[in-house]
Amino acid sequence: MRSGDPGAVARAIELVRAAEEITVLTGAGISTDSGIPDFRGPNGIWTKNPAAQRLSSLQEYVSDPAIRRASWQRRGEHPVWSAQPNEGHRALVELERHGRLRTIVTQNIDGLHQRAGSDPALVLELHGTMHSVVCLDCADRTPMSEALARVTAGEPDPACLRCGGILKSATISFGQRLDDTVFRAAAWAVSDCDLLLVLGSSLTVEPAAGLVRMAAEAGARVMILNAAPTPYDGLAQIVLRAPIGAVLPQLVASVATRGAAPNPASQ
Repeated sequence: MRSGDPGAVARAIELVRAAEEITVLTGAGISTDSGIPDFRGPNGIWTKNPAAQRLSSLQEYVSDPAIRRASWQRRGEHPVWSAQPNEGHRALVELERHGRLRTIVTQNIDGLHQRAGSDPALVLELHGTMHSVVCLDCADRTPMSEALARVTAGEPDPACLRCGGILKSATISFGQRLDDTVFRAAAWAVSDCDLLLVLGSSLTVEPAAGLVRMAAEAGARVMILNAAPTPYDGLAQIVLRAPIGAVLPQLVASVATRGAAPNPASQ
C-alpha cells in the first residue's frame, strides 16, 4: 500500500498497534528536520557536491594528508554539534516507553537518538559515531571534542597521542568493514521482531539495506517511511511518502490508545 492510497496511514496505524516487538531502522532522513542534511536527497551533501564523497573514502583518508586536513575542518563545522533531536527522534522515545520498541538500528552517526532520550543499550550504530575518535593503528578511542580542540589550537591533522598513528572519527567510511558484533546484533533485531519500521533511509547502502530483506524473510512486516522510492519498497506492506516528524508521532500515539476503554460520550 502506498501513500497515495487515502487509507495508507490508517493501515499503518493498524500495523503499529498490532505489533508487540518493533525494530526501527533509521537513516539520514530522520535527522534532516534537525538541520543535518542527508547525502543523496535533492539537497543532499553528495548531490550538491559529488566530490565530497572523497572525504568518506578510507583509502583516500589514509593516503592523502590533504584529505585528512579537509576532513578535520569539516568535522569542526559539522551541524551535528548544534543539532537538537526532533519530533521523529522523540516519537521513538515514546514508543520505547510504551514497551513496543525492540531496537533502533541506525545508519546515522549523529547520536540524536540517545540525546532524545532513547536507551543507549537499545541503539545500534551501524556506521559508528561522530562523537568519538579512533586511532587506525592502535585502536585507542577518545572523545571527538578533545581532537577538535587540538585542531582549533593549530593541529590541522592531529595524530594519536598514544602511538602517533592516524586519527579518524569513529565512523564507517567507504572501504571500511562494519563492526561484526554490531551487525550481528542488528541482523538478530530485524529477524526477531513483528514489524520493521524503516525511517528516512534510501536503502541503497549495503549491508545495512539488506536488513530489510532479512526481516521480510524472517516473517516480519515491513513499513517504509521515506521521501523517495527505495529498492526495497516491493517488500513492504506499506510505503509512506510523508514527513517523518508529522506521521511518526501519529503512529506512536496510536499505541497508547490500543485497548483503551470506550468513551461513553461517544456511544
